[in-house]
Amino acid sequence: MRLLIVDDERPARERLRRMLAHEPGVTSVTEAADGVEALALVARDAPDALLLDIEMPELSGIDVAASLVVPAPLVVFVTAYDDYALRAFDAEAVDYLLKPFDGARLRRTLDRLQSRLTAAARAPASTCTPPRQLLVTERGATRIVQVADIEWLETADNYVALHTRDGAPLLRQSLGTLLGQLGPAFVRCHRCAAVRLTAVNRIVPHSKGDCTLVLHSGAVVPCSRQYRAALLDPLRPA
Repeated sequence: MRLLIVDDERPARERLRRMLAHEPGVTSVTEAADGVEALALVARDAPDALLLDIEMPELSGIDVAASLVVPAPLVVFVTAYDDYALRAFDAEAVDYLLKPFDGARLRRTLDRLQSRLTAAARAPASTCTPPRQLLVTERGATRIVQVADIEWLETADNYVALHTRDGAPLLRQSLGTLLGQLGPAFVRCHRCAAVRLTAVNRIVPHSKGDCTLVLHSGAVVPCSRQYRAALLDPLRPA
């Protein structure tokens, strides 16, 4: 089992690493000192599970969990505070480790993780849940964009503009990759654009098969002929 410890306090990371060193089911342990580093390591190393502190500067553990991209690692929250339990449940955490804990309690958590991983390996492939939010780096700070607030997407060089009612922050990613993560709620309508289906208010046809999409917010999005059918099919009544 490959684990990633995420905690902004070095002593806490070192203590947990020492405890994990005695567990035979753990094959590797890496560390992250904050949420941004954690998400980068998840993308690079694809750990099986995160042992995730909750109260951290800039990005909380709850924010990190909500920003994981499928296929996502399992999450165990490790915290000194017991008032986050309900939010941890909402984040579908496997366990909630309350500091301080002993080796026996940690072992029960590892057993739960291993059981979940074994069950997932045996289960047939299923549809994964898209992330609830995306993280955008702006001028050295990290902005949290709720996926539910995004109306449409537009390519901008090596970035994708996430159009919301409050602006269009730029995410460094390809449009195709992002659409694969967001699932069927978004449909490509142009080589350079995609739209949230529920945001579409009107479709204005043009003479050559292209059309314009008018969103509930009043935003106007192009739709080219080659993508028009794929857009119209899910909008038709069942």
